[in-house]
Amino acid sequence: MPYNTTAIPPRKEVTGQTQLPLTRVKKIIAVDPDVNVCSNNAAFVITLATEMFIQHLASEAQNMAKMERKPRRNIQYKDLASAVSHHDNLEFLEDIIPKTSTYKQVKSQAAVTRAKLKGEKSGPAGAAAAGPADEEEDLAAMPNGKKQKSIMNGAGGNSTNGFSRSRVLSVDEDPNAQLEMEMRQAHRSRQSQDGDVDMTG
Repeated sequence: MPYNTTAIPPRKEVTGQTQLPLTRVKKIIAVDPDVNVCSNNAAFVITLATEMFIQHLASEAQNMAKMERKPRRNIQYKDLASAVSHHDNLEFLEDIIPKTSTYKQVKSQAAVTRAKLKGEKSGPAGAAAAGPADEEEDLAAMPNGKKQKSIMNGAGGNSTNGFSRSRVLSVDEDPNAQLEMEMRQAHRSRQSQDGDVDMTG
């Protein structure tokens, strides 16, 4: 006997009952430290809004499944991910439902990141053409193209005691870029020191 895979249509009339469990939604709301008290009416409206959002997300994913070369009736993860990436109002879900990538793509991206951490430029002539002075100029440049003014004890130097100050990132920059830059600076400062320090007294 075949399975019944027909979709259950959403209810049109208001019944006063939700399809999601109201008590579980109340427990989830209670976990939030910003919410002290939540009334039953507010929890009910939040539950209805959640149901409507799930219906919208599922319908967009179903549209993506229908637009494929060979249309399917079942929704898969890739349909959700493509719906999130194609619709601006679902953009906030890009971190939660990312597009899938192959192992080969992840491996090549990791190799590029490792090369950046080692201080190499990605590109055929990048490592030979860029010197340490060019790299420090890139680190000192601000996102708007201007140079960073460094003011440390009245001097114009960019480092004190062998440690460089990290610049402040703008809202548009990736925070991983700052971490990678700080790791390169720490690696350079370790290389420039004269070796191990004897800690015995």
